[in-house]
Amino acid sequence: METPSAPGLRERKKRQTREEIANVATAMFAERGFENVTIAEVATAAGVAKMTVTNHFPLKEDLVFDRAEHIVHGLAEAIAARPEGEPVLAAARRYHAERLAAGDPTLGHLGVHFSLMVLASPALAARERQIHDQREQALADVLVAQAAPAEELAARVVAAQIAGVYRVLYFVGRRLLLDGLQGPETVEAVAAAAQRAFALLEADLSGFDPRPRLRSTP
Repeated sequence: METPSAPGLRERKKRQTREEIANVATAMFAERGFENVTIAEVATAAGVAKMTVTNHFPLKEDLVFDRAEHIVHGLAEAIAARPEGEPVLAAARRYHAERLAAGDPTLGHLGVHFSLMVLASPALAARERQIHDQREQALADVLVAQAAPAEELAARVVAAQIAGVYRVLYFVGRRLLLDGLQGPETVEAVAAAAQRAFALLEADLSGFDPRPRLRSTP
């Protein structure tokens, strides 16, 4: 039987507190503007100490981009865990389609108020670009680790190309959203753009397919 001090319950409470703080902060930023709200005001509105906010969100920008870790590492983890025989590009394409079908908001096609808030803030726009850059680096780390030493340059170029497609599709989704497209129509439009974008890479990446290096057995 799980006690209140058990790690599972503590972790759930931490996640719940984190989500509540992020939701309160996002609502305040959307109403008043990111630069016009302080961490102290967020803490007061969320009913927690200022230190609790900064412990969960070291950067003020991450109160908005509270799913940054998912954006940065999700693609890299999907590529690293791809089934044997599945090429890198196919895995990247599959992962995007799966996340789109699941309604993942980090693909950029959901949240009009969120999009407008980011566009109105130079600090948030800069953090958004940084997150995309970090995703590329995370993917490059995986591909370099799987490739032969002589293929390191190719691995980094491939990572830049795939991450670049994800970046473009993110902003395609945002543009469609702000143009007034909603619901299934948005998903269909992003899916069609993804089909075209990934198809453009097929010829270039057909010769690159590093395999995960086998772990040595003890």
